[in-house]
Amino acid sequence: MEHQDNNQPSKDHSDQVQKKDKPFNTYTRLSGIVVQMVAIIGFGTFIGYRLDEKYPNEHNLYTLAGSLSSVILSIIYIIRRIIAASKDD
Repeated sequence: MEHQDNNQPSKDHSDQVQKKDKPFNTYTRLSGIVVQMVAIIGFGTFIGYRLDEKYPNEHNLYTLAGSLSSVILSIIYIIRRIIAASKDD
């Protein structure tokens, strides 16, 4: 008869814990990506807004350019992070 140490969790138990934690880990990873996306867009828009204050123009072009470019950068960043995360899984 095989003796199993009661202090050590069984392999089946550790597999169950990993399966439970996987959705939580994915959720936290994606939440972090969303926060980073908002930060990138906010920073780009803020820089554009400050440039419009310093160099006024009729259509607030610096704010438009800053927000548009930061949205594009954040989308590129997210796509790269998701591809990297899918390779890790």
